Amino acid sequence: MERDPVLKVRQVNDFNDDSYLENAPVHVARIIVPGRPARPELVAPSALANREIHSVEGRGALLHAIAHIEFNAINLALDAVYRFTGMPEAYYNDWLQVAREEALHFSLLCDHLATLGYAYGDFPAHNGLWEMAVKTDDDVMARMALVPRILEARGLDVTPGIREKLKQSGDVRACEILDVILRDEIGHVQIGNRWFHWCCTERGLDPVPTFVGLLHDYDAVLPRGKLNYPARRAAGFSDEELALIESIKLV
Repeated sequence: MERDPVLKVRQVNDFNDDSYLENAPVHVARIIVPGRPARPELVAPSALANREIHSVEGRGALLHAIAHIEFNAINLALDAVYRFTGMPEAYYNDWLQVAREEALHFSLLCDHLATLGYAYGDFPAHNGLWEMAVKTDDDVMARMALVPRILEARGLDVTPGIREKLKQSGDVRACEILDVILRDEIGHVQIGNRWFHWCCTERGLDPVPTFVGLLHDYDAVLPRGKLNYPARRAAGFSDEELALIESIKLV
């Protein structure tokens, strides 16, 4: 619930895993609005302006949008730790690691934004990532299925194209940061895959039809566009799951 992004990053980096596991919350509250600063202004995705990436403002807006995703991802990882009790210790260690890496991504992007003359909050943003977190706060299996495996996995698909545009604009540092993010996000999606399949095994469920059922039950929409097959396979998607995602997108 920390609102200051700088303090949130610092607290994540200073967090003691063992202390948390020994003092897990007795009562877990629903969090409709997590800790975040007054800015950026949150608007509908359709209200976000398209800017020319070859301009400084355009690059700033694009990198700001990615920074906003990474900031939300810090809250998402912490919420996965806080919300779902009774999971194996490795689950909590995994998501605390994710929180630290998302905090690093956010910091790298903010530092680079500063070189362009901008700061986090200077552009409007949307809240789609956290909205799905709220929708799935009743079931760890649904959270693992629909946030890492859909929304975060979309980053694996679109990052190479974004990187190529930034390369063409001459922004070498931004490309370096995206390389770090893509590398780490493969691991984050892999963690989501691991714990989704763990939940299915614990409940005696077949992962593929279970995933389809969760898409329907939670009114989740698969993003359009090409899948990054190498990155998704590295993140733990089976060929059967990838074929399923493609088939659903075509319907």
